[in-house]
Amino acid sequence: MDTREIQKLIDFISKSDLNEVNIETSELKLQIKRNGGSPVHYVSAPVQESTSQAVEYIAPSKESQSAPAIVEAPVVASNLIEIKAPMIGTFYRSAGPGKPNFIEVGDEINSGKVICILEAMKLFNEIEAEVSGKIVKILVDDATPVEYDQPLFLIDPS
Repeated sequence: MDTREIQKLIDFISKSDLNEVNIETSELKLQIKRNGGSPVHYVSAPVQESTSQAVEYIAPSKESQSAPAIVEAPVVASNLIEIKAPMIGTFYRSAGPGKPNFIEVGDEINSGKVICILEAMKLFNEIEAEVSGKIVKILVDDATPVEYDQPLFLIDPS
């Protein structure tokens, strides 16, 4: 099942009365759920690595597809702010191999600055900072999978 077929299935289900669909084969595990009034789509597929981990992708709603992803920044204990992953995917610190990292520990950032990329289903989503401040800690290694709402950075807003 390729990406176009999955998208067609998601579109069909979003127009139907179904609330949840699960499809599992030896090559693919697909789970699509609709929560509340707006549909949320979950897709799992095997990772092309030696382990048998699965990657999940949360398809954005149609309203949010045109806007870049912006991370919510809840306050952590003390004065530090956590920037969390807005989706499941693979975390990248730079735009590509051999290119400079978007940010380093100690950098001052402004709201709207691209701080990393999250790849999901071969789509590269630029993640922008929602707050201004100084990068205190980068919590995730480059090219590693991250979960939804997983802390990525600690920011000192002062």
